[in-house]
This record gives sequence, structure tokens and C-alpha cells, in this order.
Amino acid sequence: MIKSITINDFIGLPNFIPLIDVRTPAEFEQGKVPGAFNIPIFSNEERVQVGTTYKQIGREQAILLGFDLTGNKWSGFIKQALEIAPAKIIAVHCWRGGMRSGAMAWALDLYGFEVYLIEGGYKSYRSWTIEQFEKTYELTILGGMTGSGKTKLLQQFKLLDEQQIDLEDLAQHQGSSYGTMNSMVQPTQEQFENNLAFQLKGLDEHRRIWVEDESLTIGKRCIPKSFWEQMRSAKLINIDVPIEQRVELLCKEYGALDKDFLIACTERIWKRLGPQETKNAIAAISEDRMADFIRIVLVYYDKTYNNGLSKRDKENVLTIPINSKEVVSNAIRILDSVVGANLK
Repeated sequence: MIKSITINDFIGLPNFIPLIDVRTPAEFEQGKVPGAFNIPIFSNEERVQVGTTYKQIGREQAILLGFDLTGNKWSGFIKQALEIAPAKIIAVHCWRGGMRSGAMAWALDLYGFEVYLIEGGYKSYRSWTIEQFEKTYELTILGGMTGSGKTKLLQQFKLLDEQQIDLEDLAQHQGSSYGTMNSMVQPTQEQFENNLAFQLKGLDEHRRIWVEDESLTIGKRCIPKSFWEQMRSAKLINIDVPIEQRVELLCKEYGALDKDFLIACTERIWKRLGPQETKNAIAAISEDRMADFIRIVLVYYDKTYNNGLSKRDKENVLTIPINSKEVVSNAIRILDSVVGANLK
């Protein structure tokens, strides 16, 4: 049985149903519904062939070519679907709910699957994604200078039944020139947005949601403008951590990284550090004086953070001194301070 279903209704289903995306590997890599599986009807090259035939000759010839290209693939498609959905209940989509998903749905239905066919395909999911950023959320921003341990606090908030979104985790970047940590690979902009929207839909928009203070861009990924504007107007909890404590934390994070990586990243911000400080920072890296290197670059990052802080409405900023290294007690203290200040 084939059931047509909107993307909103599919996302709202109470029980998980495996979703297969029948677009090409290239389309899937560019952006997908989080959790979807790829069973491409056409390879990247085959899709070009079919598209060219459709434009130059016509729809019917393109359909015939499509069957010629996939003729011996259908049993493989069904076997893959059985591995993904052994209960034989599955959802299917292509780019905009056209022939590719229709053909797959027909084949799976013929085999005995219960098939949910997504109306409008992946295009409808992209529209749904953009809609999530237009909603109003009860955001509370966790700020603090580089090395303040904000990510660990966000993780602790979650354990204390607070809602949170880790934008740096979604962007696979820690926000600075050194943000890839020489290992992270950022998702596409499209996928970053898809993942963010999917996380937002699982939260109660009327309850407080913690988000780390960020600039508009995280590495090469851009926070959706409407969501970022909410971040900029939200209450900011500015944690004030002593510099030595920050240096110690950053030495642990960056000390194990490849020196060539650290030097290359430092060279990219030489205009901001200045030629002499850049030279000093590189020398410190080469000589394993990690604390000296950290102190040099913190001058720049602290200045940048303070500049952003100065542009916020002071009535929306609550500064909390943090001297302890205990994440749990610090998280509880911050939450108590927020409640004491009557912030949502």
C-alpha cells in the first residue's frame, strides 16, 4: 500500500519509520533529511543522461532510458530496503516527489512494503527547515571569553534537564581560526541548516534553550540569519573565568595538535595579531611553549569578544564570575543565578 504524506505529517509521526532518499549520491551528499538512507535510482552520471534526454527529446524517451538504466537494479533496491526496514514499513522521497520516488514506491509496494511517499520530496523538507528558523524561541545565550569551558557547561546543562543546542558540534568547528582541530570536517551549509532545524523541532520552543554565543559564521558555515538575530537580542549569561584557568584549559585542548596545523592557522590571522606577535606565537609553538602561544592569541580573541559584548544591550547581560574548575558545580551556580535574576 502506498500512502502519500506531507513532510510535516511524516516528521510528526509518533513512531520511527525508516526513510530512503532515492536521489543521486551527489544530491544526497549536498543535503539530506537527518537519518535518511540513500538508495540512488540513478548514479550521478545516469541522472545527467536522463535529464539531457528529457530536455532534448522528451519525457517519454527519458522514461524509457530510465528503465533501460535501472532494469537490472530493482532486485538490489528491494534487498537494500529490506535491510533498512525489515518490518517492510518505509518512507520514500526524491527531489520533489516526482518519477524517481514514484517508481521506487511502486516497486516496494509490489513486493509487499507499506510505503509512505513524501509529497514534494526533499524540496518540501528544505521549506520546512527554513520555517523552523522563523519561529520564536526562548533563547538564553552562554557567553564568555575563549577557553571559558562553555561547551562543557552546555553538555552539563543537558544532564540537568535543560534544553540546549550545540552549534559548534552541528557545524563541526570550534569557532576560531583553529576551529577544525585538524580533524573536523564541516558539513555543507545546507546540511548544517537541516541538522539545526531537526534538533530545534525536538525542543519545546516555550522553554529556555541554551545556545553558546557565536558570531554569524562558525568556520565556513553561517547561522541562519533569523535565528542569529534572535541570539543577538536574547539574554546573555557572560561567564567571567580567570585567564590562567582559560590558558590551562586551552593548553590541554591545543597542546596535542600538530604543530604545522597550529602554525598555518596562526599565519592566517597575522593581520589581526600583527607581524611581531605572529612571529612570537609561531616561535612559541615551535619551542613547545604552549602557554605562551595561548596568551599571545588570547589578546586578539579577548579583544574580539569584548567588542561584540559592548554592542549588546547591557540590560540583557548578566556576568557571573567563575573561579572553580568543577563543571557540575559551575553549571548549577549559573542556573541558580539565572533563576535569582528572574531570567527565563
